[in-house]
Amino acid sequence: MLIDNHGRKINYLRLAVTDRCNLRCFYCMPEDGLNWLSRKELMSYEEMLQSCALLVKMGIQKIRITGGEPFVRKDIMTLLSSISQLDGLQDLSITTNGVLTAPYVPELKKIGVRSVNLSLDTLDANRFFAITRRDEFANVMAGLDALLQHDMEVKINAVVMDGKNTQDIIPLVEMTKDLPVSVRFIEEMPFNGDGHVYTGLQWDYVRILDEIKTKYPQIQKLTDPAYSTSYNYQIPGHKGTIGIIAAYSRTFCGTCNRIRITPQGELKTCLYDDGGLNIKDLMRAGTSDDDLQTVLLNAFGNRAKDGWEAEKLRVIHPGLHESMASIGG
Repeated sequence: MLIDNHGRKINYLRLAVTDRCNLRCFYCMPEDGLNWLSRKELMSYEEMLQSCALLVKMGIQKIRITGGEPFVRKDIMTLLSSISQLDGLQDLSITTNGVLTAPYVPELKKIGVRSVNLSLDTLDANRFFAITRRDEFANVMAGLDALLQHDMEVKINAVVMDGKNTQDIIPLVEMTKDLPVSVRFIEEMPFNGDGHVYTGLQWDYVRILDEIKTKYPQIQKLTDPAYSTSYNYQIPGHKGTIGIIAAYSRTFCGTCNRIRITPQGELKTCLYDDGGLNIKDLMRAGTSDDDLQTVLLNAFGNRAKDGWEAEKLRVIHPGLHESMASIGG
């Protein structure tokens, strides 16, 4: 069992397999994209699998594959299939924007992927284009339909942005009436990759809940699962549930059980930290698994208390200017 220096259990890895994406969501990256990592800079599938195998041996029980957009990386199912077979892994899941997802759904289910997080900030095709700068709404909805047809557990992630999609909060909530999905509203975070200074949060988790209550005052609080990042709710009579994630307010840091590995192999023990430990570089320098385990344990033993402390300690990248796509958000 992995325990950090604040007594928190670590059992969840978010592995970003690429920084590339087929959308250009304005809150994640500039319109013309990023300076994409070269193939040499990316972790190879072999390096990713070696990292996952070591971390599962150390105590990681759940792995979520993220990006960028995971399905834009060639032969992604090869990696997923290999990870799914790791002895001791209890849960393999994936986060996707849904554009390319539909054809992969049967195989995802076959290899044991338990749940899929689908990024969807609006149910309006025009607003979707304005947010993502791409005309892919129909493909995303086809991906959602395929997931539901195959009885996959689906969580819909919607970033709430002032002046952009707050009118979509209620329509997204109404999806839970007839569909067995969890719609999760996420506070906007300062990771847009364009270097602009974040000016503050307009819609926090309290305001989001208040907005839902204007239409559904009968909404009921559910018991949050262990390590949950969301405050969870349900409207009586609805098949699905609602979650609100205080990603910027950082109210869940006290039970944080997750670590991240970026596409270039950098370990992040907090979304808001600087990173600094590159697993890929250590592997390519010939570091043994035993020595790598020692380095990892040292990193886990020096985690920031919370996201606010992690942000204050940033040295390599002062200010929060990276793109979420480059850090595995």
